[in-house]
Parts: sequence; C-alpha cells; structure tokens
Amino acid sequence: WGERPFAPTNEFTPTATNKTTEVVGVDLGIKTLATLSTGEVFESVKPYKKAQNRQALLQRQLSRKVKHSSNWYKAVVKLAKQHRRVANIRKDALDKLTTYLAKNHGTVVIEDLNVSGMFRCAT
Repeated sequence: WGERPFAPTNEFTPTATNKTTEVVGVDLGIKTLATLSTGEVFESVKPYKKAQNRQALLQRQLSRKVKHSSNWYKAVVKLAKQHRRVANIRKDALDKLTTYLAKNHGTVVIEDLNVSGMFRCAT
C-alpha cells in the first residue's frame, strides 16, 4: 500500500483578479482561517477538523496499548501518519491562501499574534 500522496480538494478556490498595488491587512483567527481588511473571509478547511478528530482517536487508542508491544508500535506508526496528514492539510490551506494574497495584492500586512491568548479567549 505504501504512502499515498495527499489529494487536495477544490474547497478553497478564490477567484484570481488582476494584481494591484492595493494594501491589504490580514487578521488570522481561530474560527476562520483569515479575514482580510477588504472584508473577505477565508473559512477553515473542512477536512482539517475530521483529520484532527481521527488523530485524537488514534492517540486514545495508543494510550491503551501496552508500551513497546507490537500493537503499540503499529499504533505509533498510524499516529505518525495521521500527524503528517494533519500537517499536510494545514500546509496546503496556508499555501493556497498565501499564493492568492501574493498574486492579487501589492502589499500584505499581517498582525502580530498572541496565539495562546487567542485560544484562551476562544474556549
């Protein structure tokens, strides 16, 4: 079976416009991926939540295995693959967003983030 390449969906397909010298501000968020100063909102990708739920399930399964048993090693491999999938989904969404911003806007300004504070307020 081996490793399968990640096939991204066409969920995140903003329309390309002519590049301008316009300045745009980006506000990164917890519930949405990003919001631009122009009012455009980029939602978080749907497969990301599903992949995170599966990762949590695999972590629970791993915690119930006898450490260093053959089934524990199999569970470790499954969890590592799931970590890679989650990272690939996140990277794909960010790459698409940054490509869109670079192609369609002259100057992009991003806010300074206090991520730990954002998570505390969101929950």
